[in-house]
Amino acid sequence: MDIVPVDLLVTFVLALIMVGIGLSLTISEFKHIFRHPKALFAALFSQMIALPLIAFAIASMSNLSPEIKVGLIILAASPGGSTSGLLTYLLRGNVALSVSLTTLNSLLTLFTIPLIVNLALDFYLHTNTLIELPFADTMIHIFVVTIIPASLGIWIRNKYPPLAIRIEAMMKNILLVALFALFGIKMFAGESQGGTGLTWTEALHILPYTLALLTACWWFGYYFLRLWGLPPRDRLTAAIESGVHNTALAILIAGTLIKNQEMVKPILIYALTSFWIAWLFGYLANSLLKKKYKF
Repeated sequence: MDIVPVDLLVTFVLALIMVGIGLSLTISEFKHIFRHPKALFAALFSQMIALPLIAFAIASMSNLSPEIKVGLIILAASPGGSTSGLLTYLLRGNVALSVSLTTLNSLLTLFTIPLIVNLALDFYLHTNTLIELPFADTMIHIFVVTIIPASLGIWIRNKYPPLAIRIEAMMKNILLVALFALFGIKMFAGESQGGTGLTWTEALHILPYTLALLTACWWFGYYFLRLWGLPPRDRLTAAIESGVHNTALAILIAGTLIKNQEMVKPILIYALTSFWIAWLFGYLANSLLKKKYKF
């Protein structure tokens, strides 16, 4: 599998973000999640079943090219990632639930992504080409980007609390800026440099549909957990996990496995906008609820 320098830098920054998130967590928070798994199961159902259906609906109603439509499906089928965990932390959601969802969903998508993406390829492009996630490479990606960095952060937090607080304060903003700078390079660089060669005209044409997908996924995640009677912090976390996807994994599927840079374009546009729009939604949700709940 060919990996370009930009992809390596993105992976490195994502791993560092997970270290920073782990610095804010304690082991007892994870114990509580698995002793009371209602929020975990509800959010997983939302992500695994509802989000791909939402993406199929938006893609089918759009005037986008078939390749871009498949890109939207790949995006919706991808789990949450490091940036969703960071956003959950910034908005005071349930960070332990976020990390648990990211890890479990990443494992489950080893089986669900090939099914959903192959269905999209057949439906929109009428191709019999079948894709499979490389099991070993995907497992390495999950461990390198999510499990190992988060575990390192948790270990530092529990072993050396004062050090963890100092590191956490330094890393948070620096890594966020670095991540979006790297996605910007990936978005507009030429294909020979590992980019898509995306033009501003294409970006503006695709943007309304990526925003529609983000909005629908975010609010479905929020209100679906509300139907389950779960508290605001859990609703907010499920909304963020539903709206902010692992775009690095989605890019791997579209650009490396399927080898179609057209499919990568909506994923990169989503990567550069989803964090900020989801932050705005989360800020509004917190503002509306702060008089009734304290979290």
